[in-house]
Amino acid sequence: MLRRLTYIAFFAACINRAAAEAPAAFLDKHCTECHDADVKKGGLDLTDLAFDLKDPARFKTWQQVFERVRDGEMPPKRKPQPEQAVKDAFLASLKAPLLKADAEDIAASGRVRSRRLTRVEYEHTLHDLLGIDIPLKSLLPEDRPSHGFETVADGQQLSHHQLARYLDVADQALGNAFKRALEGDASYSKHHTPEMLIKNRGGNYRGPELRNGESITWPITLQFFGRTPTWVPESGWYRITLRGVRGINPTSDGAVWGTLRSGVCESNAPLLHMIGLVEATPAPRDLTFEAWVEEGHRLELRPNDGTHRKAPTGARGGNVSFAGRNLEKEGYSGIAHKGVDIRRIHPVADRLGVQKKLFGDEGLEALKPENLGRLVTRFARRAFRRPVTEEQTAPYRGIAGKALAGGASVPEALRSACRAILCSPRFLTFIEAPGPLDDHAIASRLSRALWCSMPDTELIRLADEGRLKDPAVLAAQFERMLDHEKSRRFIISYTDQWLKLNQIDFTTPDTRLFRDFDPVVQESMLQETRTYFAEMLRGDMDVTHLVGSGFAFLNGRLARHYRISPGLKPGDGLQKVSLKPEDRRGGLVTQGAVLKVTADGTSTSPVVRGVFINERILGSHIPPPPPGVPAIEPDIRGATSIRDQLDRHRSNESCSSCHQTIDPPGFALENYDPVGIWRKGYGRDGRGAGVDPSGTTPEGEAFADLAGWQQVYVKRPSQLARGFASHFLTYATGAPPRFSDEAGLDRIAAKAAGLRSILREVILSEAFRHK
Repeated sequence: MLRRLTYIAFFAACINRAAAEAPAAFLDKHCTECHDADVKKGGLDLTDLAFDLKDPARFKTWQQVFERVRDGEMPPKRKPQPEQAVKDAFLASLKAPLLKADAEDIAASGRVRSRRLTRVEYEHTLHDLLGIDIPLKSLLPEDRPSHGFETVADGQQLSHHQLARYLDVADQALGNAFKRALEGDASYSKHHTPEMLIKNRGGNYRGPELRNGESITWPITLQFFGRTPTWVPESGWYRITLRGVRGINPTSDGAVWGTLRSGVCESNAPLLHMIGLVEATPAPRDLTFEAWVEEGHRLELRPNDGTHRKAPTGARGGNVSFAGRNLEKEGYSGIAHKGVDIRRIHPVADRLGVQKKLFGDEGLEALKPENLGRLVTRFARRAFRRPVTEEQTAPYRGIAGKALAGGASVPEALRSACRAILCSPRFLTFIEAPGPLDDHAIASRLSRALWCSMPDTELIRLADEGRLKDPAVLAAQFERMLDHEKSRRFIISYTDQWLKLNQIDFTTPDTRLFRDFDPVVQESMLQETRTYFAEMLRGDMDVTHLVGSGFAFLNGRLARHYRISPGLKPGDGLQKVSLKPEDRRGGLVTQGAVLKVTADGTSTSPVVRGVFINERILGSHIPPPPPGVPAIEPDIRGATSIRDQLDRHRSNESCSSCHQTIDPPGFALENYDPVGIWRKGYGRDGRGAGVDPSGTTPEGEAFADLAGWQQVYVKRPSQLARGFASHFLTYATGAPPRFSDEAGLDRIAAKAAGLRSILREVILSEAFRHK
């Protein structure tokens, strides 16, 4: 009785005493047996939890209480369940004050706290602002993801150390831009013949074979085999063309697969940077790549297919020799070509383009003392992404004027002001006031979401005219921007974070267990997933394609890795193919990149994959495990199945309720090993305990295997749409959905089924258009 009176007092703080009786009675009957001061399961003591919804931590806890009761997770299924009317009354009594408190907080502070540019956004913004193309992201501290995304304000920091790094990067960017604008672009173009590529730069010879006027590389396992003496005069973007590339003794898909990479190619600097995949067919053809290459880096071209029979080196020590042998006749696969063309390019803007971005249409003619204030104001307006006042630009004009008076040239004075502008909070952060966003803030949000960069001229013009608040205009801009080539940035950035593709290098598959896995497969996996996602957006495909579909994007090497034969045309790279049931593929969930980032390189875990699928695809939040619960270590020998271990784990009462949600998708995917190959059993070559992919969803629907699990969720488009909308809203606004956003997300899920349509509805939502 005392406990119930305490609840009534708590609830009465926000609602009247009579209305407080119902929720207090509900908690007293169904919750406090496990969540009082004595038991305190999950660390929750409801008898000591004040109903103070202005306190963020207490608000979050009461919201979790609401959600777990609403979703049927509490009371646990083994406990007596409340009647639906009683449950509905409890939820209604709790929902009203939660909505009221959330709305008051949003009105006062906004749903998104102040956030800054991520390092990806910073790089793309400086590229578009200045016309430069130098890599900047790697020079800045990594962004820590929060709620799955680096864009979320709660996880961001802006320390003195970070500001110093931003200042250093701004100096490099401006130095490059002003040098190109004033001195011109560096040019370089050279053809390297096969004879030039066998010259040794010193040390052991690990270069190609020269035979009949062709440069040939073979599947030799020595590190850096296939390196050439070719290097570029300075760091920059280059167009690299391999002339007359042909495959020798191709594999069953009609090609010899290899990689073109750049690096120092020495043991003291082993890191190699992927330039592209080489698909060498028997018919000679030219292959062209564009990549950033560091000064002093060489090219390394080699067959890199893990299924190739490895050729001997033909020499002792770390050398390679081809004297007295013919690897082609011995049946080894190789890649031959007739030389390499290397040409310097500037993919973002040429010299005139950089001049226009810095000085306007007048170019160098604008560099006069009397124009300095105007040039500073123009740059500030573009950098700050909105009109600027005289008062706002006065400090920067003052910096330029002081530099000019001190003997600096006009370009030097302008650069000093630009440097200060690029370190201003108006550039580094989003300037948004609580309430509806103004047109320029909408333009910035939209461009960051879809281009990872600043608004372009058309978007700024519409913002100046006050037209972006018009839903029809905003929707039209969404369509235009998603069709633009810059949306490729969104596809990479979003899939990197949402699907954790940026973690694909975090683990290296055990070469003793997965001998055929290779860099070609891994790069093909990334291409497969990004191309599939882009196709879903382009065609506004149903959101159910996330869990199952009848098509995939494969190249010959990836198809062989998956053990399927879709009849691909050699030389055409990634191709859209139809899938058959026996292929056991379809949807994002069966793609190699997703399967690899949810494994550790040696073994798989239904828990890891189950949490990933629940949170990233199904939209179900999984709380962290209770303290003191040990992790499950899979038996890498395969003698004991992970399911047997989990059965014992679920006997722990504090683990059981969450694992009812976590385990089903994880079990369904257990037929895929850590590198995405289908298996029937655990252990080496599947000779251990058999895989059991069956399970039961939290709602009680049983499935026998992955196909059965997919059929369950293909019939739940609203759940998938809501989950995807929640993720994009988080990414695009910099904050996870608030309690008061739930109704809007429900409307989006009910209205839009196609992936593109879901994105559009999020952009048009009140949550996106308000701070």
